[in-house]
Amino acid sequence: MPPSHPDTLAPGADPAPRPSWRQTLRVYLEPASLRMLALGFAAGLPLLLVLGTLSFRLREAGIDRSTIGYLSWVGLAYGFKWVWAPLVDRLPLPLLTRALGRRRSWLLLSQGLVVAGLVGMALADPRATLGPIVWCALAVALGSATQDIALDAFRIESADARHQAALAASYQTGYRLAMIWAGAGVLWIAARAEAAPALGQALAQGAAAYQNGAWQTAYLVMAASMAVGVVTVLFSREPAPVALPPAKNVADWLRGAVVEPFADFLGRYGRQALLILALIAVYRISDVVMGIMANPFYVDLGFTKDEVAAVTKVYGVVMTLVGAFVGGVLSMRLGVMRILMLGAVLSSASNLLFAWLAGHGHDVGALIAVVSADNLASGIASAAFIAYLSSLTNIRYSATQYALFSSMMLLAPKFVAGFSGDYVDAHGYAQFFTATALLGLPVLGLVWLAGRVKAVPHDPGV
Repeated sequence: MPPSHPDTLAPGADPAPRPSWRQTLRVYLEPASLRMLALGFAAGLPLLLVLGTLSFRLREAGIDRSTIGYLSWVGLAYGFKWVWAPLVDRLPLPLLTRALGRRRSWLLLSQGLVVAGLVGMALADPRATLGPIVWCALAVALGSATQDIALDAFRIESADARHQAALAASYQTGYRLAMIWAGAGVLWIAARAEAAPALGQALAQGAAAYQNGAWQTAYLVMAASMAVGVVTVLFSREPAPVALPPAKNVADWLRGAVVEPFADFLGRYGRQALLILALIAVYRISDVVMGIMANPFYVDLGFTKDEVAAVTKVYGVVMTLVGAFVGGVLSMRLGVMRILMLGAVLSSASNLLFAWLAGHGHDVGALIAVVSADNLASGIASAAFIAYLSSLTNIRYSATQYALFSSMMLLAPKFVAGFSGDYVDAHGYAQFFTATALLGLPVLGLVWLAGRVKAVPHDPGV
């Protein structure tokens, strides 16, 4: 896959001539796509281990729900990664950068931090004290967020605009596979690592007994699984470096690393930048707001943990992968903006299926159908959205600009989602899911307007 491409990528650009279906599908077997599959796995592995899976472990250890809720703030590292993105974008690392290059050196450093944090979480016992496991979880989150910054830049700089949708789809595939492994897989390992006598005693007591040794095994396996990303980085080729003007002093460096990436975006799009930022801020609002109440909804409808795990954690993720693949292929064939619009329509419409399920009641077959449609729509929308965000970045500031975009897309939806429980209590599930579908209507207008935006080419000589 050619590493060179225009200094500025026009959003939703559709280069000619259009490739054949065979050429379109073959892109997923190219080395760059396979590398992104493996690196996507490394990116997706840490998230659940410091959020969903960790909360399960802490609750089993007897930690109260209030404390577990506060500890979820560890995940805020992902929302503020744009703060240190300029460092990742511009700062060379002693020894590592000389040997591996700027992108691969930051990837390797961040992966090392994730591995160290997971090992620390494995060895800590939350029943004794929470301090060590909290600090290690924070290290994992910071390392994971830093890996996301470097990986986004690595992906954007590794291919031209035509291939960004395919790389986004490959990345999502690896990411979702890692979430299955870090969600269902880690619980499966911990359950089978439990000592039989203690398990029998737990059953006799009618409650699950916490065994820290079993969780140690599970988290150590997760730490070892990061080898997939480490090996891929070591055997990958560094993207063609972007020439950076030398900094005369600290102020000069800060201007180039922090001010210029944001000034560049505003300069290229002018007043239209506000339109683009508005689209980024609300594109996923229907999915995010609805998703907060999804699990309580399953419980209230009487679905068992086994039913929910099988349908949403494994089968649902597979359908997301299918959607990501379809979204990547269609984006290459029909253009990013068309599929961005399709994803917005499907994401909102699929929420109406949950409103229907609320009146239908407990039915595993119906749950499978609803989750299938919702996750398929989510995969299509995500593949197109990632490709769109990639097209907005200037190759000179890819890490900083993409980190800003990817952080922005969750801030408003997460804020609104905080009121979702109050809305359900006041109006019920059916009306709530209908309201989340309506939240997606303004997105359609923003996508249509954003499709008319043309980027001002960046002058490489400036």
